This record gives sequence, structure tokens and C-alpha cells, in this order.
Amino acid sequence: MDGGLTHLTLVADSSWPSWDARTRMSDDRKVPQGKLSRFAMLASVGARTGMSLLSKGGANAAAERTAEVLGRMRGLAAKVGQIASYVDGVIPEANREVYEAALGKLRDHAMTSSFSEVQRTIEEDFGQPLDKLFSNFDKTPFASASIGQVHRAELADGRAVAVKVQHPGVADAVENDLANAGVLEPLASLAGGRKVDSKLVFEEMKSRLREELDYTLEATRQSQFRAIHSDDPTIRIPEVIADRSSRRVLTSELVAGKTLAEVSQLSEEERRAFAETMWRFVFKGNLIGGMFNADPHPGNYIFGERGQVHFIDFGCVEPIVGERRENARGLHLAALRKDEAEFAFFSKRLLATQGGQWEELAVTYSRYCFEPIFGSPYRITRSYAADLVARLKEMGKIARKLPKGENVPVPKGMIFMNRLQFGFYSVLARLDVEVDYAAVERQFLQSGGLL
Repeated sequence: MDGGLTHLTLVADSSWPSWDARTRMSDDRKVPQGKLSRFAMLASVGARTGMSLLSKGGANAAAERTAEVLGRMRGLAAKVGQIASYVDGVIPEANREVYEAALGKLRDHAMTSSFSEVQRTIEEDFGQPLDKLFSNFDKTPFASASIGQVHRAELADGRAVAVKVQHPGVADAVENDLANAGVLEPLASLAGGRKVDSKLVFEEMKSRLREELDYTLEATRQSQFRAIHSDDPTIRIPEVIADRSSRRVLTSELVAGKTLAEVSQLSEEERRAFAETMWRFVFKGNLIGGMFNADPHPGNYIFGERGQVHFIDFGCVEPIVGERRENARGLHLAALRKDEAEFAFFSKRLLATQGGQWEELAVTYSRYCFEPIFGSPYRITRSYAADLVARLKEMGKIARKLPKGENVPVPKGMIFMNRLQFGFYSVLARLDVEVDYAAVERQFLQSGGLL
């Protein structure tokens, strides 16, 4: 997740990147770690939480100040800003344009840690001097996000690699953010349901977010996703360099390509090929591999030629196992058959509803999320993605008026699913192309023996 809400965008060409200091929001500042100091930073822009400031007036100066403060904080507060910068429907329409522009800078040019701190982290983790680990190491990061930053380097055999290094002090900052329910609130609200403040929801969120600090775990997951998609020439996942990776350092092969903004200007045929690849990556991973990557940040997609996409950042991954995976498969198969009754059946099972108006709302909402399959070929638009968020907010208002006990908390394992849906659809909307998503699913489900 160190990207969607926090991610690391790899270079769009093969040259060594250079940053003009004036284009960066700030540089070489330590991560504020104390709970009180982080709360005070939010208060400095008139906000009690990471999201409440987004409801303020849309003046350019206010938006720039908001982005600067969140970037300076890094940690979960910055994640909130990064999500808001690309998920349609999160920022109120009156403020959307000015805040998306300012927060986009936060997403693309987050604050960096000093090279001396980066070097110290690497040498502490490996017990060797930096020049013994890498034959060349660029002191200037080419990407930064809320948890870490990325440097280009070379191994002794000449291979170019991307080295992601955790910001010093960010672990303490994250823990203090996790203790502040106000920072978690906007993330929890995207999970949906009436009881988004339940202990179950927050504890599961905390568990997933803490996992992002463990680059050893991320390296394992990256390798697992690479294995799941090894037979697909259009899905490319960088190889992990295991002997140069640790809990705070993750080294992978360096990849290059175009950005989402760049490919959104290409022909309809090219955009369609990319959308098909991205859909296959997400839902083949879910339904066949039993894993989903819940960080659909625009910077986590690097686009090549002929529909090829490089996928990076596997810090926030949710396993889909047992009955939950069977129900998810049933849901998708029902959608492919356009069987409304069967779809409702599996929706109820997956969401563990208990009847009443809440169940009706939940099934109706799930059905709307699957419109790209039911209505395939389908063009995912920004208005559709924003409407998903709006409908979930409306469900929350209705749920507060329901009789006690009628609705249920979000089931375990589903906390980040809506975030994936909102973020992924918002990214696909930038490609603005009609795609036969049902055909894409039928192909990989048949290959996997499920259809």
C-alpha cells in the first residue's frame, strides 16, 4: 500500500532520473513521529482528521498547504491524501479540481529522507557498507511515498535495480497514526457498513497496515504474484533480489515504461489492451491465485507495449481462502451467466447478511459493482466510479436508522475490498475505453478449470 495511498512510481524511461528541487514538495525532512506532534500538524490546517480538511474551501493556497502537511507527515495521514487524489467521489465536487491537483503532487512527488539516513538503514540491515552491496547507487530517489522511497542502483553483475528503503522513523509514525482513530476513519469508511468503528474492522485494518512495514513479507508476496501470472506475457512483475532485501529494504529488477497519464492518450485499441491486462491481473489473482493486492494506486502500473503492464508494490495483500474464495468464485460465475438470483445468493453468503433492509441494500450495491460484467462490454467512467462511493455513503446514512442488529459488521477479510473496487475502477476510468470484461474473465476461468 505504500503507494495507492502511498506509492512508488518507477521511472517512465530508462534514463537515470533527475529531480528539480523546485518540483518537489519538500526535501530531506525527518518523519514527525510523536503522536502529539502529528496531531498538531493536522490541527495546523484546521483539521482533526486526515480527511476532514478535504471538506474545507477549495482555495489553491489551502489545498497546497494540505498536501504539504500530509506529505511532511508521511505514514497513514499521507495515505489518506494519496487515496483522495485518485479515487473518484472521495473529495466533494466543489473542492475536487483544486484538491486533486494539489494532492496529485503529494502522490507523485512525496517528501524524501536524506541519503545519509537511507545509507544508514541499508547498512544496518545488511551489516555491510553500501558500496559492497551495490556497484552504483543513485543518492537521489526517483520516487517517494508515505512509507519509503526508491533509489536506482546497480548490482555487481551490471543489473539495474530499484531499491525501496523505508523512511527512518516511519514505523513509529504509523503506530501513532494507528492509535488515532481520526486518521483511520476515512479508510474505515471506505469499507462500508454501519459498524465501521467496530473493533473487528479497526483491528484488521491495523494488521494489514502494519504488514506494509515488513518488506520481507512484501518480497514473498511479490514473488507469489509473479508465480501466479508466470504464464501471461502481458502481466509482468519485477523479480525480487532476495539477497539484497530485508525488513526495511526491498530490491527488485528495475522496470521502465509509460505512466497512466501517458497511455490514456493512446489509441482506443491500445487502451483496451491495457485494461484487459489489468482486469486479468486483479481477478485472476483473486479467483485463481487466492490473493488480491488492495493497493490500486496509479503509480503501481507501468505500461509497456502491446498491452503489457508491469505491476509493482505488494505491501497490502489480502489472502482469499476457503469458503470466502468459493463464494467469490460463485459471485463471478453468476455474473457471467447473468443469473440475478444466484448472484444475490452468493452476495448474501459472502457478506454474511442476516435479512432485512440492510441485506437488500448490500445485495443491490454488490450488483452495481458488478455492472462491468453484467453489462459487458462496458465502459468504466469516472462518474460510475464516483457513484460507487456516493452510494456507499448513502448506505451508511440509511444504516444508522435501521433497527439494532439488522445489519452486520463488514465480514473478516473484506475490509479492503471496497478500496480495491473504488481505486481500481477509478484507474480504469482514466483509460476511458469499452472492454468485454466478461470475455476476459471467461478466458482465465476456463484456463483455470473453473468454467
